[in-house]
Amino acid sequence: MLKFASLLLALGFCQGRQHHNINNDDEVVPVFQASKYSSLWPLPQKVQISEISFKLSGTSFKIVDAKESSAGPSCSILQSAYRRYYEYMFGSAKKQWGGKNRRADPSDLTELHVWITSPDSECDAYPGVTSDESYELTVDQPFAVLKAPKVWGALHGLETFSQLVYEDEYGAKNINSSKISDFPRFAHRGVLLDSSRHFLPIKVILANLETMAMNKINVFHWHIVDDQSFPYLSRTFPQLSQQGAYHPYTHVYTPADVKMVIEFARLRGIRVIPEFDTPGHTQSWGKGQTDLLTPCFSGSKPSGTFGPVNPILNTTYDFMTQFFKEVSTVFPDTYVHLGGDEVDFTCWKSNPDIQKFMEQQQFGEDYSKLESFYIQRLLDIVSATQKGYLIWQEVFDNGVKLKADTLIHVWKGNQQQYQNEMANVTASGYQTLLSTPWYLNRISYGQDWQGFYKADPQDFKGTDEQKKLVIGGEACLWGEYVDATNLTPRLWPRASAVAERLWSASDVTDIDDAFNRLSLHRCRMVERGIPAEPLFSSYCPHEYKGV
Repeated sequence: MLKFASLLLALGFCQGRQHHNINNDDEVVPVFQASKYSSLWPLPQKVQISEISFKLSGTSFKIVDAKESSAGPSCSILQSAYRRYYEYMFGSAKKQWGGKNRRADPSDLTELHVWITSPDSECDAYPGVTSDESYELTVDQPFAVLKAPKVWGALHGLETFSQLVYEDEYGAKNINSSKISDFPRFAHRGVLLDSSRHFLPIKVILANLETMAMNKINVFHWHIVDDQSFPYLSRTFPQLSQQGAYHPYTHVYTPADVKMVIEFARLRGIRVIPEFDTPGHTQSWGKGQTDLLTPCFSGSKPSGTFGPVNPILNTTYDFMTQFFKEVSTVFPDTYVHLGGDEVDFTCWKSNPDIQKFMEQQQFGEDYSKLESFYIQRLLDIVSATQKGYLIWQEVFDNGVKLKADTLIHVWKGNQQQYQNEMANVTASGYQTLLSTPWYLNRISYGQDWQGFYKADPQDFKGTDEQKKLVIGGEACLWGEYVDATNLTPRLWPRASAVAERLWSASDVTDIDDAFNRLSLHRCRMVERGIPAEPLFSSYCPHEYKGV
């Protein structure tokens, strides 16, 4: 057993007891036993950890560029990561050791050499769906070596290295001799945050981007606007947020805010994919953009209320052309999420102009054809900006003509229904990602992370070729009951379960081992200042101290 694990058991860390919930049903709770994989999360593809350990001292340890590396001191992604991970590993140790009072020992590990092996390190690039995130890490004397083709893999390797570091009973930092070869199972590993139903301060978004990096999550799906509010401050249409945000000054994301989020994410290897959902979920849009929404009728008279985007006016498409042209320049990722879900046809059906248009187009009474008419024109508009797009599954279900590289986002139904949807989408040749089992806004008593952990996006009936079209998934935290006060503890470590499912090999399914590692990983997040909620009765050596 590793010294790290022995120490934790000696501390009595995370020892569970039999627990009875309110319904008097016995809940099976794993008892903590140290994992042979220490506290690594998500579990790398190949791991070898030996009993040989080295000490690390904050006064002598350095993270440096390897001589052979194609990235040097000018690579801001790596240089900022070196500082960040040094602070994670030694921030408190420097105080414990009293600065330079401790003498360096010959057995100390004093350097980690980071070697970017590809001629193009991508230091100045943005991460994308095809980015190489692989890395190899060797911890041994005379120094540790982290090799990665691109900076994105090096970022993950630095996180893994930091997770191997542990404190002994005297508070000294140690690391075991290790050899790790790693890469993600899926290219798209996302978290959706909803900043419309409750405004999320930039500080909260940045803290969760930091935590995503700790879990090797590489996509921030920013559901930035919805019916409730329009906090995105558009340069082209500033009236959208002036009229549609909860408050035009305090509850908006300025261009500088958005730029900060994107760069903060880039430095951690995270893509930012914005979602501007239409034609439904657009009530806040209509407050600042006249005639964008469909007037609803009560009998032969307008009711004074409005429905989805009005799909029959040319002005609608003129607006969308200008708006998404701006979006394409503000958000550098090659994809934008266009929504397309939950369109209520009631208002369209009540409007005489819509009825007349339906007749002219020979759509009959099938309003899904009207929805398709709108979506197809929108997709053409977005395609003209050289962006790819994601859409919720209803757009596929309603038979809209889609480009071959469209990503279909599955979110509806029970297990059988979403598995059938994944099979249908991939059988049609489209790439897909899954969110249905990972709606983390749905909370329950007990260890619901286990259900998230067991769900697999490739678990459906289909060929190997179909399975290859699954590019990953996203954990979603919708905002009806979530704001800055409870977002982070509700998200973590529950989203960590999804992170391991999307990163680690498909046969990594041992719930007991996952509990052991996740308990420690949760405490590591707490030590790093993240108020991640507990899995069960336990304690952390470094408890959360608040803000």
